[in-house]
Amino acid sequence: MIGTRIKLARKKAGYSLRSLAEVLDGKVSAQAIGKYERGEMAPSSDVLLALSKALGVTVAYLMNSQGIELTSVDFRTKASTTGKDRARVETEVIEWVERYLQIEGILEIDGTHWKKPFEQLEVISSIEEAEDIANRVRDRWKLGCDPIPNMTELLEEKGLKVLIVDLPERVSGFTCLVARRGDLAPLPVIVVNKKCSLERRRLTLAHELCHRLIDPQRLSEKDEEYVANRFAGAFLMPRSHLEKEVGKHRNSLGYRELISLKRIYRVSGAALIVRLRDIGIISGSVLTYMFQSVARTWRTNEPEELEPNDKRGEYEQPRRFERLCYRALAEDLISLSKAAELLRYSIEKVEAGLKGPKSVDANSY
Repeated sequence: MIGTRIKLARKKAGYSLRSLAEVLDGKVSAQAIGKYERGEMAPSSDVLLALSKALGVTVAYLMNSQGIELTSVDFRTKASTTGKDRARVETEVIEWVERYLQIEGILEIDGTHWKKPFEQLEVISSIEEAEDIANRVRDRWKLGCDPIPNMTELLEEKGLKVLIVDLPERVSGFTCLVARRGDLAPLPVIVVNKKCSLERRRLTLAHELCHRLIDPQRLSEKDEEYVANRFAGAFLMPRSHLEKEVGKHRNSLGYRELISLKRIYRVSGAALIVRLRDIGIISGSVLTYMFQSVARTWRTNEPEELEPNDKRGEYEQPRRFERLCYRALAEDLISLSKAAELLRYSIEKVEAGLKGPKSVDANSY
């Protein structure tokens, strides 16, 4: 496993075997690094330390003490992702999951199972079936038909691990499994792109949730994506609620009404219009007219975004991991420095998070 980690970290850093050997200043040859990666030879402790510094990862990551690796990673837009991009993201996900599992272990929390709405994957053969699956998930999770205020919080509450990171421009997100030693069940993780708008991230989370629920064996790859998109729309914008808000049949909708609706459901304007067409509230011709008039730029530019551009990725953040770290710190199960190491925060920031902001000295005025 150490060889796999070295190779992944090297690709993340963008080094060839030879260039990495040069960065290590002759401490070890390119041939030796190749042998480490193939598992033919193990690095000594001082070489391991040098590799971790050169590659910008921890020794613990290279040692892979928890025995985890990513499987079933599907970026879905393979043409737009380089090997370096994939290695960088996979390395970041692995490091984060290891820290997550570590704090769960310290708190003796079993975070290895998520509250699946169905025992088995749903085998579907048509796009229309996505609507029924979305309704049944809402029913099993007792969500009613109201809009979901925080999609990230919902998935974390159900035991899914969610990570927001910088991804390649055209990749909105992906889902993967974290394989672990022994007969432990793989752990599902959903990763979304920090560069995307909040509206798009919420749709991506619902889209990736669908991939965790369905068995696409009867679908083409293209239809599987259509199913996931239809599920996302139905999950975030239930038919019954939309019909109450806008009526069962409409010949047109104005700008202000559409903006109000996208704020209610916290989705993109384009996704809202497509959803109205999918459930028959507007016709295909009305959809076409709207994308040629009031919504002509909405496919590429989100109107009146919910999250300001200078705060991209800050709304609806995953909070559970941070919360667990502060819980362990408050209970004296970990030290201040350990909390900083797990959270990747400065000690000053962690201390402020534990004790609150320092009170202002009145005599300083």
